[in-house]
Amino acid sequence: MFRSLVSAAAVAILATNAVAQPTFATPQDAIKYRQATLKEMQQNFKRVADMASGRADFDAKVAESSAARAAELIKQPWAGFGPGTEGGKASPAIWKEQDKFKAAAGKAEGEVAKLAAAAKTGNLDAIKAAIGPAGASCKACHDSFRE
Repeated sequence: MFRSLVSAAAVAILATNAVAQPTFATPQDAIKYRQATLKEMQQNFKRVADMASGRADFDAKVAESSAARAAELIKQPWAGFGPGTEGGKASPAIWKEQDKFKAAAGKAEGEVAKLAAAAKTGNLDAIKAAIGPAGASCKACHDSFRE
């Protein structure tokens, strides 16, 4: 009895800690989801990049919130690249080279997370140091997996 209660509690804890993965009614829904998520991520990233390059005035709070949002969003679109969701601007290489795609996505997630950490400091020089590698990781993925 005790063992089954412990098992039930463990399952409940795992279930509440799990990140909900979106489900899609059609492949087109998955494509729209990933495109919208990546577009919003790019808009937030660009806001920070413009400040880092001097194209926009530096606002530490906006940089922090934009970089944090980009770091949240870059984790989300990958669910929209499941089997049968080919299309949009996605290269067929995504489905042929899943390990390479997942590695590129993981690298981009890591670099954007570093950018968010740099932006949290409020230090423009730290942001400038992190923006290049983050942008390069995004570009590398686009170069390999976007048409």
